[in-house]
Amino acid sequence: MNLFERYREDAKSRCRLRDLGVAIGTTPTGPLNAITDVPGVRVGHTTLIEGSGRRKPGNGPVRTGVTVIMPNDDIYNRKLISGGFILSGAGEVSGYTQLSEWGLLETPIALTNTLSVGRVGDGIVKWMAQHYPQIRDQQEVIIPVVGECDDSFLNDAVGLHIKPQNVFSALDGATSGPVEEGAVGAGTGMICCDFKAGIGTSSRVLNMGGKTYTVGVLVCSNFGVMEDLRMDGYPVGRLLFPTQGAYARRVNNYGSIIAVVGTDLPLSAQQMNRVCRRAALGIGRVGSYGAHGSGEIIIGFSTANEVPQRPTDHFHQVKMIRDSALDPVYKSVIETTEESILNSLTMAVDMEGAGNNKVPAINIARVRGLLEHYQSVQRLIGAKV
Repeated sequence: MNLFERYREDAKSRCRLRDLGVAIGTTPTGPLNAITDVPGVRVGHTTLIEGSGRRKPGNGPVRTGVTVIMPNDDIYNRKLISGGFILSGAGEVSGYTQLSEWGLLETPIALTNTLSVGRVGDGIVKWMAQHYPQIRDQQEVIIPVVGECDDSFLNDAVGLHIKPQNVFSALDGATSGPVEEGAVGAGTGMICCDFKAGIGTSSRVLNMGGKTYTVGVLVCSNFGVMEDLRMDGYPVGRLLFPTQGAYARRVNNYGSIIAVVGTDLPLSAQQMNRVCRRAALGIGRVGSYGAHGSGEIIIGFSTANEVPQRPTDHFHQVKMIRDSALDPVYKSVIETTEESILNSLTMAVDMEGAGNNKVPAINIARVRGLLEHYQSVQRLIGAKV
């Protein structure tokens, strides 16, 4: 069994937060509890795990990858209303400037490691030029949206191990089904609150005006320190630290998180910005304080309004929800972001990587016991009120 297969096998013993009996909030989830519950949204991963031991920079070990979110099946010709929010800017999302200016998304969204943003962007350009010949034939220009987190504690980032075929594989393999979580894709080498983490996702279903809408979030989580970790408001990290805080950890909190919010609610670009701001509250609930070296960046899109690449008219009609009706959406995106991050933790596995650095997965059995105790205290308090 090679390293990749071993980590995949280890992942089978992990579970999602709700398997531990914890439901963040009261709003129901979609059937997959994933961003792919939003109709038309697909997710694809390429995971690279190779080599072990101490090596010269550029020669591995490799613990990295690419994750892509396909907002619809023809994003170039059917652009979507989009927005974002930067809580802490020690990070990068290429294409964010144009996305903010236009309030439109016209490429897939990709996530990867810090030093591979350019390579992944190049891969998206090549892939889109193949699928949309007019980009090449009519000298059109696209700016791919690519977000990053720093995985260099476990990954030989300066080795630039991501190749164009890895980007193509993630794009071509994107599906609307269950989303792999934990140490996969862009999350392969990521760490959250000193535990192995990576990709996590969740969703909420809202009934508004007699219609059903979905809010989904996918995160690549890589921020924080153990002592600050909270699960559903419970200070799990502080309780775990005496027994799990002794190993060598990242010296500085140089993490980050990229969160992607998708919904089929009809939103304007300004409303999408406002929804993305609330996702930052979900990040804070888990334990981020937006550290100096950490980038907390949120990107969002709505699939409800499609803007044609080549309009036939000077005007385009956009439907949007009333601002005063957004409160349930805000609440849902906070809860969904929080649960996505916690799923990234509970689904990740122990990993050893660059420089023989080791990062443990959060201990599921201990967390289960702590959460059960917390819930029993809540029940006792409720009985006495």
